[in-house]
Amino acid sequence: MKKSRWILLLTLVLSTLLLAACGGGGSETITVASKDFTEQFIIGEMYALLLEDAGYTVERKLNLGGTPVAHQALLDSEIDVYPEYTGTGLLTVLKHDVMSDPQAVYDLVKSDYADQFNLAWLEPAPMNNTQALAMKKTLAAELGISTFSQLVAQASDLVLIGPPEFAEREDGLPGMKRVYGDFDFANYLAVDPGLRYPAIINDEADVVVAFGTDGELAAYDLVGLQDDMGLYPPYQIAPVIRQEVLDGDAEVANILNKVAPLLSNETMQGLNNEVSGNGREPIDVAREFLVAQGLISE
Repeated sequence: MKKSRWILLLTLVLSTLLLAACGGGGSETITVASKDFTEQFIIGEMYALLLEDAGYTVERKLNLGGTPVAHQALLDSEIDVYPEYTGTGLLTVLKHDVMSDPQAVYDLVKSDYADQFNLAWLEPAPMNNTQALAMKKTLAAELGISTFSQLVAQASDLVLIGPPEFAEREDGLPGMKRVYGDFDFANYLAVDPGLRYPAIINDEADVVVAFGTDGELAAYDLVGLQDDMGLYPPYQIAPVIRQEVLDGDAEVANILNKVAPLLSNETMQGLNNEVSGNGREPIDVAREFLVAQGLISE
């Protein structure tokens, strides 16, 4: 009789553990990661908060590192999902040539990630955090510059400021000359990345090396110039997630996809500036945005 009771108790325990492992919502733990800069912190928090609001247990591994670290962590099943950029997937991970059509880039990285890594790309946001060049809106209007081509035509009269590697990298000045023709700026000021924006605000330079969703673009009333001849690929952001997670619970994709349509360049510039410019915590900025959009409860 005693043996039968132990067998019954063991059966109940094993059944409970099996249900916990196979259940959805609150019984699953999903590990959300991000790379190591402001925008990634904010969007990583958005993914975590959306999942928590839907009843999932979330482990955060934000500020994990650069692309190679985050990508390998996915492959090693150390994390389940993190925000990635289509252009980064195309060039850095897959080593493809530059492509300029956003849909074609997304379709290619989605297909190749599935085939090569068993990783899924969810819905991309319209925002494009591509490398960019920016100017004060007043100066750009005065000179009639809104595109790279128009900038190149007047480059000899203008000072460009940016990080030292921009002068040497293929996606910097050498790439610009390859696509837009031979030209030279009046001067190139190579500085620490943190000094770029103060310099252009203080009129020490006319053009600054930027990224499309930098918070400083909104804070300092700058305008990003259009890469009209397609030097850079699009850098739309999307959740990249292990396919095994979706195979176990397809609802995770529906939850994470809710935020993508809301993330435009202007929106991300403002959110980034709340953290980098105003010193707020990424989780507070992310939560405030999701609550305002009606995606999570307060």
